[in-house]
Amino acid sequence: MSETRSYPRHVKTDAGDIEFRLMARADEAAVLAFAQQLPTHDLLFLPRNISQPKVLSAWINEIERGAIVSLLAVKDGTVVGCGTLVRDPHSWSPHVGEIRMVVSLDVRGQGVGRALSQETFALALGAGLEKLSVQMTVDQQAAIALFESLGFRAEALLRDHVRDVDGKKHDIVVLGHNVAQVRAQMEAYGLPGAVQH
Repeated sequence: MSETRSYPRHVKTDAGDIEFRLMARADEAAVLAFAQQLPTHDLLFLPRNISQPKVLSAWINEIERGAIVSLLAVKDGTVVGCGTLVRDPHSWSPHVGEIRMVVSLDVRGQGVGRALSQETFALALGAGLEKLSVQMTVDQQAAIALFESLGFRAEALLRDHVRDVDGKKHDIVVLGHNVAQVRAQMEAYGLPGAVQH
């Protein structure tokens, strides 16, 4: 079942041609520039503030260690999105992966987020993960709808879970997708290809 995906990979979106490629240390400055242009509110659902150079450096170290896989969405040489798959094979949940995704304001509503989330989802399937989770602030309705369209469902609401730079607290919603259960249902109905991209 393990499918190896190759990169770079190109997709056509309403924003134009987007290249997906795996993030590496050479991308550090470009990703930092991307993160620093994002509204702070868009970073609240991430465990750490990726617009800080030391956080970005630690992120690259985790990629090199193999704990994280990050896909960059690049348009005309500029990073416009990032989809990350985080897993911890040494935890009590080695079968679970977390998807984290951010997209530039410039390309929102133009299919880049959808393509990036589908590609990240495909990476998770290829890694053999049985369950996926994603979290965001409750007001990120477009992102919630996007992940629900991929089969994710709300599983938890964490009240006052994050605090922004102004000290205001925000709720976080956690969505989950039981990939193994969906795959088993599809196979029972003779549709195993339906969960593959």
